[in-house]
Amino acid sequence: MSRVAVLGLGAMGRRMAARLLAAGHELVVWNRSPGPAEELAAELAVSGARVAGSPREAAAWASFVIAMVYDDAASRAVWLDPHSGAFAGLRPGAVALDCATLSPDHVRRLHDEAGARGLAFLDAPLAGSRPQAEAGELVFIVGGAAEHLTAAEPVLRAMGRAVHHAGGPAAGTLVKLMVNVLLASQVATLAECLALAARAGLDPATAFAIVADTPVAGPSLRGAGAAMLARDCRPQAPVDLIVKDLGLARAAGEAAGLSLPMAAAAERLYRQAAALGLGSDNLTGIVKLYLVTRS
Repeated sequence: MSRVAVLGLGAMGRRMAARLLAAGHELVVWNRSPGPAEELAAELAVSGARVAGSPREAAAWASFVIAMVYDDAASRAVWLDPHSGAFAGLRPGAVALDCATLSPDHVRRLHDEAGARGLAFLDAPLAGSRPQAEAGELVFIVGGAAEHLTAAEPVLRAMGRAVHHAGGPAAGTLVKLMVNVLLASQVATLAECLALAARAGLDPATAFAIVADTPVAGPSLRGAGAAMLARDCRPQAPVDLIVKDLGLARAAGEAAGLSLPMAAAAERLYRQAAALGLGSDNLTGIVKLYLVTRS
């Protein structure tokens, strides 16, 4: 078992930390707001979790350091702050992993900075949401050196069912953005289709049951359809987060000299949903866009 630091105890980070403790790893946690870290440590104190005062303090103790924060700015502060950042405390031989969905440019900068310091770094974003994190069923998509992934894989396996090496620096991040573009576009298209069924006088539930029995509907689409029909918008992948990730994908395309019209169209729809106050809804809440604006 290893010493692991988890930096960021939001909806995903605290569930990942719980899986690591359940697997027997020693754990130190840090959160920008102290409440969640202290609550988690109190809940799992029997397993030995403790709270660090800064990312640097947590990294100095750990063999593996996992960050799970919201965006580039939060990631930059966690890793690169000259006084409290994790890179300043990371020990030789330790492995740093950022599991958030970030911009490829930022992730490449983290790889470069780690390399300049002689540190091992992986971008390891994940596919899955809160239920998968609780069940240890996440899928990790990793960019960076294969030897660093070999060292980190047992830790990732404590939280997930699969670990894929996508390639070099930022490769994991780019593939994760592909996953999110596909998911968001499918869910937005399904919302349109359900609206079409209703407007055409069909029973949307019956129409969707037929669609769900065809090869075009995978598990995620079937789950999204069921949630839409039930108006179940409890957050797993909130609309605001989808807007962020689609913007990152669009920017990555622009940086590569490529327009991504499907991603851009989906981004516009989710931005409309956020503007209507649906930002904290699960992405399936986009179905409300049709109820509000097109009824």
